[in-house]
Amino acid sequence: MVNYYDILKVSPQASGAEIKSAYRRLARKLHPDANQGSEETALKFAAIAEAYEILGNTKERSRYDKRILDVQYSQNGNGDSVFASKNRHAKRWRQMVYEKRYNDIIDRMIAEERAEATAFQKVVYPLVALFVSAIISSAFKPRLFAESGVIGRIIIVSLFVVGVIHIAGRIRDGFERYTEIDDDIHDSILVEGERKRKPYSRLAAAAALLGGLILCFALGLLIGTQLGFLGKARPDLFFGTLRLPECLEMLFYPPIVTLLVDLMHTFVSKFEA
Repeated sequence: MVNYYDILKVSPQASGAEIKSAYRRLARKLHPDANQGSEETALKFAAIAEAYEILGNTKERSRYDKRILDVQYSQNGNGDSVFASKNRHAKRWRQMVYEKRYNDIIDRMIAEERAEATAFQKVVYPLVALFVSAIISSAFKPRLFAESGVIGRIIIVSLFVVGVIHIAGRIRDGFERYTEIDDDIHDSILVEGERKRKPYSRLAAAAALLGGLILCFALGLLIGTQLGFLGKARPDLFFGTLRLPECLEMLFYPPIVTLLVDLMHTFVSKFEA
């Protein structure tokens, strides 16, 4: 049976990140484009690509690990080794080891799936908060900054800067995890159906993000035309018209709201864990 762990030069206990790192390192070293199209190197590259297809997928890796256990701890072997002995105590020992290893596989799979779900939430929740707060901010056009004193304005600006940095970090993490650049190292050797691709291209994701944000601000402004009475009723809280001060101030709040929402989500998640 092919040992994919040996091919990628990683331990069977390696984490998903370690497997990915090992694959990327070997792929860049063995890529045919970097070895004058060597047939031997191309075969080695295909082998590590096949190994990563299995070990890089949580469910496929679990099934593969179970097959390894079935072979390693088979109770039908012959010989003097404890792994092959038909002695009932040896059989019981093999069964205990098998169950322990298999339980470790299941625990690792659950942990990786939980980590993947958490990573997905860390990207999606801030983006949803950003889009929703963009609609609300442009619809209501609050004038908190305009009506605040020096201390209040410093706080708002500080939260805005921290919020922008926070959002940029979340977007960067999302791009690294769920998008790919055009010059993927697989392209020259594996066809589309033979490799696992990330779901989105980096350019398309960036365009969708920017377009979605612009659309949310536009939708908020459209809704705001129906809420013009708020500016007339409470001019101390809401802008009644759309001029330069309103345009600038409404940009402050989406990053701040996103930061606060994400902090609350992180706080709640720790208790749920």
